[in-house]
Amino acid sequence: MLAVILQARIDSSRLPGKSLLPLGEKPLILRVMEALNRVPSDLQVLACPEDSAAAFRPLAGNAGFSLFTGPKDDVLARFCLALRQFGIRHVIRATGDNPFVFTDAAAAITAEAIALGADYAGYSGLPPGAGVEVITAEALFRAEAGTTSPYDREHVCPFIYTHPEQFLLHRPLAPLRWQSPDLRITVDTQEDFERAQALYTVLARLGEERYHGDEIIRICKQAVNSEQ
Repeated sequence: MLAVILQARIDSSRLPGKSLLPLGEKPLILRVMEALNRVPSDLQVLACPEDSAAAFRPLAGNAGFSLFTGPKDDVLARFCLALRQFGIRHVIRATGDNPFVFTDAAAAITAEAIALGADYAGYSGLPPGAGVEVITAEALFRAEAGTTSPYDREHVCPFIYTHPEQFLLHRPLAPLRWQSPDLRITVDTQEDFERAQALYTVLARLGEERYHGDEIIRICKQAVNSEQ
């Protein structure tokens, strides 16, 4: 089974409650799930800590995501518990900061990962906030057993991609049409959120194309040029 697992939590030190901030009159986390629903998979899971579940449950239901709760700071364990519960073999890892994830790039890197039998896959060269990671359940279980580092366990994948001798990694440069590492489309601060609101307003007019990486880049660059 191939599943999207979206990790999110309510509290954030830099932008408190950002998951519930309105983006186009709906909570940001719902916009993230709307985008991820365009990435082919067998199952979509919103994995959060218990203290976020009450706020997220109706939103997950609205988006067709299953809600799963697990450890707050040990996100690697949270993922592994979800993998076991749902019988997942491959996971597309996404985070709640990224309402403008490139759904076409996510589908492409997933297909590459599965075709190559990679333990871990992710494009480089994408704008921050545009990408996902594709990992096998077996690799995550091995990481869970192999590290006690708080950093590794909070960020899920570092143990895997820092041990290339143990895992088959696929980390290619993204196709040219999706490359724009200088553009920032993640939401981590108030300034990011204000930028996201402006970007969403323009993208909302494009229909399904608003989820395509090249269109998101085009709109972002237009905005940058207009400010200069």
